[in-house]
Amino acid sequence: MPKTVLTARDLESTPPGGELLVPRGTIVTALAAEAAAGRGITIRFEDPKPAPGSAVPPASRTIAIAADHGGFDLKEQLKSYLREWGYTFLDLGTSSRDAVDYPDFAEAVANAIVRGDASLGIIIDSAGIGSSIAANKVPGARAALCYDRATARNSREHNDANILSLGAKLIAPEAAREILAVWLQTPFAGGRHLKRVDKIRAIEARHSKSAKPAGQS
Repeated sequence: MPKTVLTARDLESTPPGGELLVPRGTIVTALAAEAAAGRGITIRFEDPKPAPGSAVPPASRTIAIAADHGGFDLKEQLKSYLREWGYTFLDLGTSSRDAVDYPDFAEAVANAIVRGDASLGIIIDSAGIGSSIAANKVPGARAALCYDRATARNSREHNDANILSLGAKLIAPEAAREILAVWLQTPFAGGRHLKRVDKIRAIEARHSKSAKPAGQS
């Protein structure tokens, strides 16, 4: 199950100098940590209480992540957060700042999602636009370019996005961290949204059937 996110707003009901007990593994945003320090609030994590016979973390905790040269540095930072939050990840490249082509890495993540190697994916380039376009060419991929907490939440809650696209040159690393935290902990709402996501799948299926190999008229 995705981790809980503690934001600065969640601290409003805690008096200065007080203590806030949160589940172990809760993602504390940078703004929340700053607000707690400023008001003398201690954030304490509960001791874990695993259920008897609890299983190994499921495959749903595996995240596929990749970036081109423009997103390499942010990819490395986000990997450390995933590790801190208890996720495992598949790093599908790139491995340096040397120039590469973003479609290759976007496709690699999308393929990993469709195959079931990971439940969710992250793709990063300078603007995030090209990678999201490329990933969405793979049937079954629903990549969403997110640039704040609201778009991150909406893409998961309403669209059941399974790939997060980020623009490393357009958002600060700390903003990317918070976007990722919200995106990971927001479940798909289902209900009326399921019908709409099903229509997206139907469009995809119709065009997959009508597609012809290159060179055929």
